[in-house]
Amino acid sequence: MGYPRLGGEGGKGGDVWIVAHNKMTLKQLKDKYPHKRFVAGEGANSRVSALKGSKGKDCEIPVPVGISITDEYGKIIGELNKEKDRILVAEGGLGGNLLTNFLPLKGQKRIIHLDLKLIADIGLVGFPNAGKSSLLSQISHAKPVIADYAFTTLKPELGKIMYNDFKQISVADLPGLIEGAHMNKGMGHKFLKHIERTKQLLFVVDISGFRLSPQTQYRTAFETIILLTKELELYKEELQTKPALLAVNKMDLPDAQDKFHVLMNQLQNPKDFLHLFEKNMIPERTVEFQHIIPISAITGEGIDELKSCLRKSLDEHANRENYAYHKKQLLNLQISNTVTYSELPSKNAVTSSRMDII
Repeated sequence: MGYPRLGGEGGKGGDVWIVAHNKMTLKQLKDKYPHKRFVAGEGANSRVSALKGSKGKDCEIPVPVGISITDEYGKIIGELNKEKDRILVAEGGLGGNLLTNFLPLKGQKRIIHLDLKLIADIGLVGFPNAGKSSLLSQISHAKPVIADYAFTTLKPELGKIMYNDFKQISVADLPGLIEGAHMNKGMGHKFLKHIERTKQLLFVVDISGFRLSPQTQYRTAFETIILLTKELELYKEELQTKPALLAVNKMDLPDAQDKFHVLMNQLQNPKDFLHLFEKNMIPERTVEFQHIIPISAITGEGIDELKSCLRKSLDEHANRENYAYHKKQLLNLQISNTVTYSELPSKNAVTSSRMDII
């Protein structure tokens, strides 16, 4: 409340903030606040001893890093990608003042949804049973579930590649895609949303092809690459702009070398083979892989080369980003200097004219 007689202003209500913490999990948040209701403090009334009422206490909701926040209508409020990142989700009402007839205004009230997306350097993309879990266990210390059937990965697994100079690269093994994932079939959006947060993509395909079940059509290695690309495009076109590498797995199988030569020919001239697909299955643009590495997650063939290529690709991408950033900074500095120098002659002109008048 305000203080009409002396024109005192009441204190503003507290705000509700969401703050990112590295050690926080959504489960901890749910367990700590089972009612999922958060209320900031009330502002203090204006009084003779304090005409300006103090602001109400802010409420801070701790969340894990990587949270995307949307309102009840699905509109994105913001994302928190780093420790201590914070975003205002509900603003406190104004305290009573002259404009409000010294009556306080109600604060903002809203329903929000928190969606956690995994953050990793590399995201593994592939159909079920392509060998992504086996590959992750080969290149990192992660211990995912591995079995000879589809969908062994039902939740994201995160591993770290450790290099001799102590460099670390995080790799996310995500649940396998199926055709129609963009329409939320299979793991659908639960899988695809995590890809958005990875810096680069590593396609993993079975050299012998893929078939989800006896009722579904058999796909060659080339077809799986085209269909994976189409699924990413249909979900979000920006995913296709991410740098991508290709690991051709299960090279220990019979006839693998012959099939690999056929695949390389198809990848070098993809347009010559797109007539084999139905029109609605052809992506607008095919992925250009920075590196194509034949591997066997079982025997370890090609694993060292793959780890080297992953690091090289990330380093090159980081260098390009740094170059672009410094170039932008230099350009801003040049523009700033140009503006400053362009102002100087006009000041001199005014000075000289005054001298003439004198």
